[in-house]
Amino acid sequence: MKEQLYTIPVNDAFDKDCECPICAMRKVLETNAVEYTMGPSYMEDDVRMNTDKMGFCREHMNMLLLQKNKLGLALILKTHIDHTNKEIQKLTQKPIKAGSLFKKAAENPVFDYTEKLTHSCFICDRINHTFDRYIHTVLQLWKTDEAFRNKYASSKGFCTEHFGVLVKAAQGSLKGSQLDEFLKVTTKLYLGNMQRLADDLEWFTDKFDYRYKDAPWKNSKDAIPRAVIKTNGILEDEDEKKTQSSI
Repeated sequence: MKEQLYTIPVNDAFDKDCECPICAMRKVLETNAVEYTMGPSYMEDDVRMNTDKMGFCREHMNMLLLQKNKLGLALILKTHIDHTNKEIQKLTQKPIKAGSLFKKAAENPVFDYTEKLTHSCFICDRINHTFDRYIHTVLQLWKTDEAFRNKYASSKGFCTEHFGVLVKAAQGSLKGSQLDEFLKVTTKLYLGNMQRLADDLEWFTDKFDYRYKDAPWKNSKDAIPRAVIKTNGILEDEDEKKTQSSI
């Protein structure tokens, strides 16, 4: 079976003028996953079975709370709570043994269950399934498409997290001179563009010095939101961009 490559969304992301095209790809996946979760799919048995079992992380629950479909969210939460209660009731019927001074406490099935549940998320899982294929597509395009290699090399680099993701993924997909060149270009992109942001931040802070009050802002007006993309992968909304541009 021929492997599926996601060339269109990958090329679209690298066509954008952004600080991390990988973040841009993931953001689209996240938006689509939230909309899918709150769309007609929540009435499908297989989808509801997974949301009941997995729940949502804090970040994505906050995003769901902002959606208009309150009835859908209420139904999802109701059956998720029902499922969680049943699992807890089953686990708490089993005795939990205490530890002692010289003996480690036995495994606690209730804690194990709640720990796993609080680190699972239906939306994260849906994003990650496709995101891995996107990263694979980036590397395949690097190997086979000269136009994409040029586009990649002229990008503004990546956030710290996705720089690491690319470096690790390259080890499993590229070999020899291709691997060496990819790592060289990717590292140069990361370090060079991080320095560019550091310089913009320095000028941003200089602008608060009375000596530079009348000097031009250069490229530093939006240095903070661009920097947090690099450091934390936080992409601002369009409304926030407008606010920054009015400084």
